[in-house]
Amino acid sequence: MAALGLGAMASMGVVAAYQYGITRRPPEPALPALDAEAVDASGEAYQLLRTPDAALGLVNYAVTLVLVGMGDRRRSTARPHGPNVHAPQGVHDPAAAPVLNPPPGTKHRKLCSWCLAAAAASVAMVPTALPEARAALRTLRGRVA
Repeated sequence: MAALGLGAMASMGVVAAYQYGITRRPPEPALPALDAEAVDASGEAYQLLRTPDAALGLVNYAVTLVLVGMGDRRRSTARPHGPNVHAPQGVHDPAAAPVLNPPPGTKHRKLCSWCLAAAAASVAMVPTALPEARAALRTLRGRVA
C-alpha cells in the first residue's frame, strides 16, 4: 500500500511542480481527452483554501503514508486502533477522486493524466486496507467481550 501512496504522491508532485511554476507545463501524452495544463491551471484547481489542489493532495497522501507506516505486520492484533484509523482514510482517498477528476463533460471537457493516475492508486489502496481493518476490528471486539 505504501508503494501506491508514493505513486499517488509522485503524480501529485508533477502537478504541484506545474501549479507552483517550477515547470512550464506538465508532461502528458498527446491524447484528445487529456489536457493537464488546462485542468490544473483552472480556477477550480485553486478553489479550496485558495491554494493549489496538488498541494492538498500531497498532504492527504502524506497522512495516508503515516497511517500505513504505523506499527509492524502484527499491528492488527497488537495495536488494532491504527488499522481502524487508516481504513477511513483509505476510503476517503478514492472518494475524493471524482472531485479532483470531474467527468470530461464538465467545464474543461479534458482530464489530467497525473490526477487520474493518483485516483487509480487511491482506488487500488482500498482492497489492501480493508482486510487489515477487519482483522483489527475482530481483535477489538474480542477484547471487549
